[in-house]
Formats: sequence, C-alpha cells, structure tokens
Amino acid sequence: MEHPENSSEYKGLTVNSGVEQPSTVNPYLNRARYRRREYTVGEMVEGILKGNVTVLSQAVTLIESVNPDHQQKAQKVIEKCLPYSGKSLRIGISGVPGAGKSTSIDQFGVHVLDRFGGKLAVLAIDPSSERSKGSILGDKTRMEKLSLREEAFIRPSPTAGSLGGVARKTRETIILCEAAGYDKIFVETVGVGQSETACHSMVDFFLLIQLAGTGDELQGIKRGIMEIADGIVINKCDGNNVDKCHIAATNFRNALHFFPPSDSGWQPKVLCYSGFYGTGVKEVWDMVYQYVDFVKHNGYFNYRRNEQSKYWMYETINEHLRGSFYNNPLIQQKLKASEDSVLAGTKTSFVAAKELLDTYFGTERP
Repeated sequence: MEHPENSSEYKGLTVNSGVEQPSTVNPYLNRARYRRREYTVGEMVEGILKGNVTVLSQAVTLIESVNPDHQQKAQKVIEKCLPYSGKSLRIGISGVPGAGKSTSIDQFGVHVLDRFGGKLAVLAIDPSSERSKGSILGDKTRMEKLSLREEAFIRPSPTAGSLGGVARKTRETIILCEAAGYDKIFVETVGVGQSETACHSMVDFFLLIQLAGTGDELQGIKRGIMEIADGIVINKCDGNNVDKCHIAATNFRNALHFFPPSDSGWQPKVLCYSGFYGTGVKEVWDMVYQYVDFVKHNGYFNYRRNEQSKYWMYETINEHLRGSFYNNPLIQQKLKASEDSVLAGTKTSFVAAKELLDTYFGTERP
C-alpha cells in the first residue's frame, strides 16, 4: 500500500508514529473490589432464615459445587437449616418435551400466589448436554409474570448427568428453600418419556402434563411415569384443539382403570386446561388441594415424607460411595491401565471392575 506522506512532494511533512494501541481492559480496575464476599456458615444460615435471596442463591451454588471444601461447607449449612424445613407443599411437575411445563408453571405460580398467598420457589431442572456437558438454563425466560413477583424465587439447575429428571442436589435445595420461608415449592423436571421416579421421591404431589395426540390407551397403560402420577392434566386445550384434548382425557381415564389402587387410596384425576390462556387453572389447583386434604386426613402424607427420607438416605450412601471410589488415589492410578486393558481386549469389563473393587476394599490378592 502506497502512503502519500512518503512521497518526495511532502518532504517538509513530519509524520509522528502515533499512539500505542490502548488495552481493552481498564488498567485502573480494582478487581478485588468486585470480588464476591464469601459468607461463613453462620452468616449463610442467618441470611437464609431471614429470606435473603442473594444468600440463598449462593448457598444453592455451594450445594451444586463439586469442590470437596464447598461440599463440606454446604453440609454444615444444610444441617443447621434442617430443623426449619418440612413445612412446605412440594409439587413435582413433569411431562414430555414441549408439553408446556414452563409456561404452565408461570400460570400456576401466579394463580397460587394470588389465591393462597405465601412464597413460592421454582426449581427448574434443565438437561445437560452429553457432548459439551453444558446446559442452557433458559426455563426462566418463559416465566415472564412469575419472575416479576418478589415472593417468587426461580432457580434453574443443570442435571449434570443425573438420571430421573432432577438434579442430584435438588433434594437439598428444597431444604434450604423451606428454611428461607417458601411454603410452596415447584420442581420442574426435564422433558421425559415414560420413566421417572427421582422427582416423585421428593414431592408430595406429582403432576403429569400431557398433550393430545401423544398415544392411545395402550400408551397410557405402559408402566412408568403414568402410574406414579397423582394428577394428569392435558395442556393446550384451546382453539381447534379442545375436542382432541377431551378425547385424550377420556383415553387416559380409561387407562388409569388398569392400574392397581395407589398406596394413598387416591384415584388420580384427568383434567384439561390451557397454560397459554390460563383457562382451567383453578380446577387443577382445586384437585391438588383435594389430594393434600385427603392424604393428610388418612395419614399417608406423613408416611410418604418418612419413606422419602429413607429413600434419600440410601441414595446419599450410594453417591458418597461412588465419590469415594473415584477419588481414591490408588484407584486413580490403576483406572487408566484397567481401561486400556479392556479396550485392548486382554481383560473383560467384569474382571477389570472386580480387580478395581478388590483394590478399593483392600482385598487385592498378589
């Protein structure tokens, strides 16, 4: 490229070299000033009990962390909050992808707060990618009305490889939300097919959202998520879809007759509503509170809570055993060699697994 200032015609012209390219980062920025303050266990518990949303959010992040130091601190916070928990109504909401779970929660949440008052926590679980391990966490964008309410707390969380439609730490997050004064908790699972029990094991009422045209009676008879639902609602019952929704509701009612009676003695109901227009929402919540009154009267409510506590005790044991195994230094040394042996075909998967387990339990033979 020819520069005119270098031409002989401009001999008397002096060209300065110019200024150095400025940094894109402010050199006067004090990073320590913006560093988030770490709360002690006592401060964190005090903030949670006062209903401080910022402290509650940091505590949930602490629970979800895989850092061993964070996990120890989180367990201390949970232990101190435990006496203040257990006073909420826990609702699990599930359904196939695209059934309108997030939109429905927006309508349900506003209705519940306006009608019954109190505070509402929504724990929205988002699926994590098997490839990138990332998660969009975008369910809150569909809860436009609810996100504006001061008495509502919406927390998206990734599944991070957990099965069953909920995150591994959702149960502990529920305890913190109850300690913070939230008397109604919604747990929104990832979009599921026909198998999901983890969410059912941590809520009082399991609501299944369905769509018209997703299968006949035979599809409904299949074991799995249908038989653990306490209530089934057909969404998008509006416009030209009304007749299809009522036909689908009839099919689901017929399918429910093939299931054995539930332990609670409650017969699940099938209702139609529109999450977009908000029609039929009152009837859905009349059903939920009818169920709660029914199980509290016959004693099943407390029985189910106790059974859930027992279930999560065993789940916690399994999780800690798994973590202890993979964090064992000796196992970490031998794991890659065992993996290579399996890939090379010199050992079967079962033999390699048994050798690693023998090493872990200290029973390795020479």
